[in-house]
Amino acid sequence: KALRPGALALLVPSGGGNAADDAMAQSLENAARLAISELEGVNIDLRVYATAGDPTRAGEMARQAVRDGAKIILGPVYARNAEAAGRAAPGVNVLAFSNNPAVAGGNVFILGNTFENTANRLVRFAAANGKGNILVVNGQNAAEELGRAAIVQAIGATPGTQVAGNVSFEVSQNGVINAVPDIVAAARDSGASAIFLTSGNDGALPFLAQLLPENGLKPTEIQYIGLQRWDIPESARMLPGLQGGWFAIPDPALQERFQQRYTAAYGTQAHAIAGLAYDGIAAIGALVKAGKADALTAAALTQPQGFAGVNGVFRLRADGTTERGLAIAQIQNKDVVVIDPAPRSFAGVGF
Repeated sequence: KALRPGALALLVPSGGGNAADDAMAQSLENAARLAISELEGVNIDLRVYATAGDPTRAGEMARQAVRDGAKIILGPVYARNAEAAGRAAPGVNVLAFSNNPAVAGGNVFILGNTFENTANRLVRFAAANGKGNILVVNGQNAAEELGRAAIVQAIGATPGTQVAGNVSFEVSQNGVINAVPDIVAAARDSGASAIFLTSGNDGALPFLAQLLPENGLKPTEIQYIGLQRWDIPESARMLPGLQGGWFAIPDPALQERFQQRYTAAYGTQAHAIAGLAYDGIAAIGALVKAGKADALTAAALTQPQGFAGVNGVFRLRADGTTERGLAIAQIQNKDVVVIDPAPRSFAGVGF
């Protein structure tokens, strides 16, 4: 089985003079080529287009790709670029590397893991473990407010859970310090069994993880839950407030195997989102291999059984978002331990 030359276009953010974007672009292309080399019985010719990380250029490149015969577009990375590519190629599905649900829908699918997906997994796990009375704590910025909305939505959709309260704070050192008494009071007054934090280690999380336990919200007495990765950077695992905390991660064994194969092929570490390019090829390859005439249509892409991705099972939804099988991890003695493994298929509970 083969996709004819030009049918698959890869849009990457190189060419704009930004070294980080150029490195990311190379890693995405490498991962896509690695995936193609590992497909059995399917030949895919990959054409790569540089968007410079610019929406106007992304639209131009999408139009060029269609002129060159593209039947499906993989990429681009940034949300506005994905939106522009989707508009420029209305008859072609775009599998973007974004995680912003605001641009999903129509012919644009986002392969990135969303706050909604992470929140659903963690809230269901909390419900199953008797920690369903959840206090939500978020910083007052766009990303964390989206995170808060995702958690509240997940709680609304999960029996056995309720919002114990919501405390938000100005994203600054003073903002966090001033909010700590309110967070402690809200947790105590509501009898919350869990506190769900939207902040990450590059923001307020280290302050919260120090100040909340110091002010009486001990991780041994209330379950800490995180919307973002608590294991990155590694130094964060030392924070006392994160010990025993829950967060969601892709299947670590699968991730490690991908990194090993990537490093063996290219001599460097894969970029954090490189796996999304591999996943896109895996999905397209699986559909082409099945020999379906409608392999690249939305109906085929959204097949309910999903696809085996490099970081675990995933499926594209009709609304353009991606559902991903995640593991629940916990910081134990400054180490990351998987306490509930990622599902290997969508037949299991919680999907």
